[in-house]
Amino acid sequence: MTIELESSAEKVIGAVRDFLRLESASGILLVAAAILAMILENSPMVSIYETLLDTPVEIRVGEFQIAKPLLLWINDGLMAVFFFLIGLEVKRESLRGELFDPSKVALPIIGAIGGMAAPAAIYSWINWGDAIAMEGWAIPSATDIAFALGILSLLGDRVPNSLKVFLLTLAIVDDLGAIVIIAIFYTTNLSFLSLSVASVCIVILFLLNRRGVLSIAPYIIVGLILWASVLKSGVHATLAGVILGLFIPLQKSSEYNTSPLEKLEHDLHPSVAFFILPLFAFANTGVSLEGVSLDSLLAPVPLGIAAGLFFGNQLGVFGLSWIAVKIGIARLPSDVKWIQLYGVAILCGIGFTMSLFISSLAFEQTADQYMVADRLGILLGSLLSASLGYTVLRLVLPGSKTSGG
Repeated sequence: MTIELESSAEKVIGAVRDFLRLESASGILLVAAAILAMILENSPMVSIYETLLDTPVEIRVGEFQIAKPLLLWINDGLMAVFFFLIGLEVKRESLRGELFDPSKVALPIIGAIGGMAAPAAIYSWINWGDAIAMEGWAIPSATDIAFALGILSLLGDRVPNSLKVFLLTLAIVDDLGAIVIIAIFYTTNLSFLSLSVASVCIVILFLLNRRGVLSIAPYIIVGLILWASVLKSGVHATLAGVILGLFIPLQKSSEYNTSPLEKLEHDLHPSVAFFILPLFAFANTGVSLEGVSLDSLLAPVPLGIAAGLFFGNQLGVFGLSWIAVKIGIARLPSDVKWIQLYGVAILCGIGFTMSLFISSLAFEQTADQYMVADRLGILLGSLLSASLGYTVLRLVLPGSKTSGG
């Protein structure tokens, strides 16, 4: 009996390990978290779900305090770790990766610009004249890299590596664009004292980097002060994560035979992919479906978001990429066909995590009535993009190399 139990436990552990190795596992967990949130929000357990997210959490040091409900600790605190990881990835890719080679980066950069501009234009066209609704113009401009790569990975080795690189690089540039949008358009009530403290922290991080300090601890300590000061400044706190990531050294450390940046990136990726992002999805996708009808889905805000995600990325990413290649400022990889690039352009319409995040900033102060409508639009646009993108790629990609097809 004991041997059988041990054997069963080993099988379960092995299955979990196999699941976590899947590139698509993070996307699967995101979907599961979103579905669970929807179930709880539309069940008798809704009060438990909402009470959990409203649980007050406070940190106090002398006169300094941060008191927020659990939902905002997730959105402002844990998501800063996600943006910290983005900062690490952007720095590594810029100095040693795909963003370092101009010949490879031109096409995805141009595609990313189209993928931000066209969805925003479609949303703005549908919602023009409604000043409050126009606060959400940037919601459909974001691509969820975890979901998009997860869908792409379901097609296995049929996907050319250059197509994966295109999507990854485009998503990195898209994330940079989202960071700039958040910094410029979703910043209010600035505190110059807090900004001064943040500026001092940035100078200290710069000096640590220039002096070749490879220990991670000083960067994290200063980074925590930076996060708290940015949080109090009126600028969104997640930007502190990006700034900190850009100062982490990429030089190799003799202690770990790797750079502090690469070590942090390796250590943080599982926590972000399998805990922080699913938790964020769980906390932000609980939408009550009571009274939802076709008319509510066709209201300007959800329609603008869904149309921006679904049609905007097809037009922007594929259209601008096609123009760039035709006029000679970028080139299509030799092993990629236009129809395959079109399939990836559709996948770029999976907004989800980043769209939800921008939505939480756009409407948190001014438009509670849009906080359900926006999520409906994000879920609808992302679902349509994932379904059509996967179908197109499944039809146009060559047969599996392992099957000889």
